[in-house]
Amino acid sequence: MSILAANSQIQNIVDLRNITKTYVNGELKVPVLKGINAAVERGKFVGFIGTSGSGKSTLLNILGLLDNPTGGQYLLEGIPVESLSDYELAEIRNKKIGFIFQSFNLFPYLTVEQNIEVPMLYARVPRKIRQARALELAKRVKLGHRLGHKPTQLSGGECQRIAIARALSNNPAFILADEPTGNLDEKTSDEIMELFHELHRSGVTIVMVTHNPALAPHYDKIIRLRDGRIESVE
Repeated sequence: MSILAANSQIQNIVDLRNITKTYVNGELKVPVLKGINAAVERGKFVGFIGTSGSGKSTLLNILGLLDNPTGGQYLLEGIPVESLSDYELAEIRNKKIGFIFQSFNLFPYLTVEQNIEVPMLYARVPRKIRQARALELAKRVKLGHRLGHKPTQLSGGECQRIAIARALSNNPAFILADEPTGNLDEKTSDEIMELFHELHRSGVTIVMVTHNPALAPHYDKIIRLRDGRIESVE
């Protein structure tokens, strides 16, 4: 069976088992994650909340398959990711994880439509299907009228909406959002969080990593990080 084949029988899309991460600089060893056990259930909206130094950025990189843990096991839809090749990891990053960043990370020289299409381009989706999907997603985030615009012609909130549409383009197993409201004013932040709730109500699994405790009421499940460990699960 392909590593990309979805297993609907697996309830935990993400399963972290005793994840550790230690950085080594010469003889100096710096433990950052110290035994993380956590799960993200299918269809849930989960927030990992932690202050600077809690290990949340390192955990984010591991969740996104951008870094490897020093120890422990990460299961993504039941697949132990440490057993995969670099090529397989890249394929999973593209097709199984929808990334959303604080700074949007849109290509300034591409149109809205082209930005949404980028993950599908890497996934070798035919052009006509890419275009139809981009239009569908742009409409879903209420920016169907902006397809020909470039990011410099959009507000911060509109840029984040396009980033969300892009993250959804390959129907990922889950959305991984890194401080998605960090660069937005309060009103726009509220609008973006409402969009996340709309996606969640439609069945999208969302993992959000943030330092902002004010976002806690938005989540089904809150995992608080402190000094590389899980302080509480609510």
